[in-house]
Amino acid sequence: MSTAIQQQRAQSPLATIRDLLERSKDKLAEVTPKHLTPDRLIRVAIAAAGRTPALLKCTPASLLNSVMQAAQVGLEPGSALGEAYLVPYKDTCQLIIGYRGLISLARRSGQIVSIEAHVVHEKDKFTCKYGLDSVLVHEPDWSADPGEVVAVYAVAKLRDGGTQLEVMTKAQVDAIRARSKASGSGPWVSDYPEMARKTVVRRLCKYLPLSIELAEAISIDEASEGAEVVAVPTSDEVTATLGRAADVKAKLAARLGKPAAVTDAAPASGQDSPPEPQEPGEDWGLEDEADRGDHP
Repeated sequence: MSTAIQQQRAQSPLATIRDLLERSKDKLAEVTPKHLTPDRLIRVAIAAAGRTPALLKCTPASLLNSVMQAAQVGLEPGSALGEAYLVPYKDTCQLIIGYRGLISLARRSGQIVSIEAHVVHEKDKFTCKYGLDSVLVHEPDWSADPGEVVAVYAVAKLRDGGTQLEVMTKAQVDAIRARSKASGSGPWVSDYPEMARKTVVRRLCKYLPLSIELAEAISIDEASEGAEVVAVPTSDEVTATLGRAADVKAKLAARLGKPAAVTDAAPASGQDSPPEPQEPGEDWGLEDEADRGDHP
């Protein structure tokens, strides 16, 4: 087989991904914040796929879904900024948020003056005391061998003058890593200190003023780190779901439109309005009592 043909076949998965992202540019534009552009997102995603051959084995739909998630929270997936990573798990691409991404989103809320995270090594001098007046002192050992990582912490200074502190042991971080579907690949292997920082920053952020983007990023990251991989729905499944929703809506519209003689008529003095008739066995799939037609 000629070298040209081999190169063409090797490039075909990347070309497929590129075509899918280009065709989805309008959808990306709908969710991408002003500081990012769909073209930029597509470029960094294609570059990430080119650097990680395992991503080329993932379904294009799962990669597109990860890029869409990154766009929704305003982070670049796979760029040198380290804000977010595209990580393959078998044939599914997952978005994993980096600690720089969480810090960036926390700062965008406007309520955070500064936020930082550091790892603690065996030879460091480290003191942490909780209470009404919490204390944290960290003096790093700057030698060539500071020892193994033993803990990680994050500190945020709020605009109102307060501070928020979170400390985790390495065992606690590793317990979260063990639940991750990507624990044996990607940034957990190549960038463990950064992932440890991300883990403690994510926990700290739950005590901070949350923007919509930060709350969504935490949700996405927790799902990728602890939950089963969620299958990306096909277009047929989406169409079927929308069809069922339209069905319920049509039933509800018909139901609300037919009882004009009942609901518009004034009840006789001292009498309650008669209940609206409902066909036997009719299930509207509604949870609210008022929508079900229940009466006291």
